Amino acid sequence: MIAANPLELACTLLQVKGFDKAHPVVVVEDSDEDFDTALKAAALAGVQHDIRRALTGDECLRLLRGLAGHPKAQAALVLLDLNMPHSDGREALAQLHADAQLSAIPLVVLSTSANPRDVDFCYAHGANAFHVKPVSHSEHLMILQTLFTYWLGTVVLPTECSLER
Repeated sequence: MIAANPLELACTLLQVKGFDKAHPVVVVEDSDEDFDTALKAAALAGVQHDIRRALTGDECLRLLRGLAGHPKAQAALVLLDLNMPHSDGREALAQLHADAQLSAIPLVVLSTSANPRDVDFCYAHGANAFHVKPVSHSEHLMILQTLFTYWLGTVVLPTECSLER
């Protein structure tokens, strides 16, 4: 599913049971193809949350900090691509981990890198999970669908009180 207008798709509401759908999912991804795969996986998982896209680490931080002023709209989940041009996922992850208002948001790193240094860095800086993006589109789709189902429908996520801290 390649988006004719990625901005239009980024604002599409999708469905899942679990965390309040008023809390958006933020996908930090510079690849249109990978972002479209995430949207398709969210639809297949029944995600009802607003899906918001950031193209860089800086854009992610601006978006999440803007939402932080509105705890009832704070992100339910962040999917973070590690390797992006300009400000990459490592920089964003370190800043998110250090920010008391944002550090409670569940964050899953998605990367083409399986380098142990990247994995260790991400977990040391607050990532809740690290997944290596598979080469196969169908496998990538399945992993993303599983991630959405798990993080938005299975686990108990932080309460609004912990997101307000």
